[in-house]
Amino acid sequence: MAQKIAYQGEPGANSNIACMQMFPQLDSVPCASFEDAFELVSSGEAELAMIPIENSIAGRVADIHILLPQSHLQIVGEFFLPIHFDLLGIPGSTIDAATEVHSHIHALGQCRRLIREAGLRPVIAGDTAGSAREVREWNDPTKLSLAPPLAAEIYGLEVLASRVEDDPSNTTRFVVLAREKELPTREELPGPAVTSFVFRVRNVPSALFKALGGFATNGVNMTRLESYMVGDEFAATMFMVDVEGHPEDQPLRLALEELDFFTTEVRILGVYPAADFRTAQTVNA
Repeated sequence: MAQKIAYQGEPGANSNIACMQMFPQLDSVPCASFEDAFELVSSGEAELAMIPIENSIAGRVADIHILLPQSHLQIVGEFFLPIHFDLLGIPGSTIDAATEVHSHIHALGQCRRLIREAGLRPVIAGDTAGSAREVREWNDPTKLSLAPPLAAEIYGLEVLASRVEDDPSNTTRFVVLAREKELPTREELPGPAVTSFVFRVRNVPSALFKALGGFATNGVNMTRLESYMVGDEFAATMFMVDVEGHPEDQPLRLALEELDFFTTEVRILGVYPAADFRTAQTVNA
């Protein structure tokens, strides 16, 4: 039986494309929600899940910073997908005859130039690929979809314009999740690595400054730091962090030891290979 990788969205969504590009040998399984994708992995019905965590334009993906630490799944990889949108319509449709364009709110926001120039009315849909499916079902030439290129192939739509996103550098970072296991040792992960973790600072003055000081003094590069409130306690803040390196590397080991002095909780979410995209960006910087 083929192994499976779960993703949130409908067939043809960017998450589906990420699954196919990183794991072409696995069966991609669409899920209605992130929670459903997490549950497929937790229950053993799928080996992995492909979850978007941040976008270079839209920022972090809503709810993931809360759902991920609660899922008890482990990050085992990352993938960066350049985001491209095509303008799709039913066979025979034209841009001039169209009046509406349907897509996810982020896709509509990332293709404002085309929407404005074509004089289309943007209509929010729950999913980019889902909007393509709906346009096919409506069979109405006045309704178009902004969706990834794969959606045109899946739903039998015509591409009226390609790569219509305003910013060609638009990129989404995904994390690959699996059931919890022992973190890989440095020997098992010899190349560039990323360590992701969450922590909660003590409720004392300058706690965050002191907690982060160890990373600076030990020369650890922090590539992501995000805060979020815990429940309804406005005084309780969690931080989600990505750093370069493996916990067995001396600089990161010392930084994490220092972090313990100023926090009430530290939990490693995963230690995994740095994606080629990340290392290429570092070289070109």
